[in-house]
Amino acid sequence: MLVLTRKCLEVVVVGGADGLQPLLKVIVLGIEKGKVRLGFEAPEDIPVNRLEVWERIRTGAPIKDPTKGPDG
Repeated sequence: MLVLTRKCLEVVVVGGADGLQPLLKVIVLGIEKGKVRLGFEAPEDIPVNRLEVWERIRTGAPIKDPTKGPDG
C-alpha cells in the first residue's frame, strides 16, 4: 500500500508512467471536520466506484437505490 500526504488541491496520478495519459487523477478538493473530499478524473471507459458498490457489481448483487426506503 502506498501512503501519501496531500494538501488541498494537490493531485495523485495513477498510471500513465510510460508517457501516456494517466488512467486516474485523484484530487483533494477539501478537508473539513475530519472528512476529506476527493475528486476523481478518469476516461469515460474506466469505471470509478466506491468499494462496496464495486463488490456488489462484481458479485451480481442488486445495488440499492438510496432514494428509496429500506425495502426499496
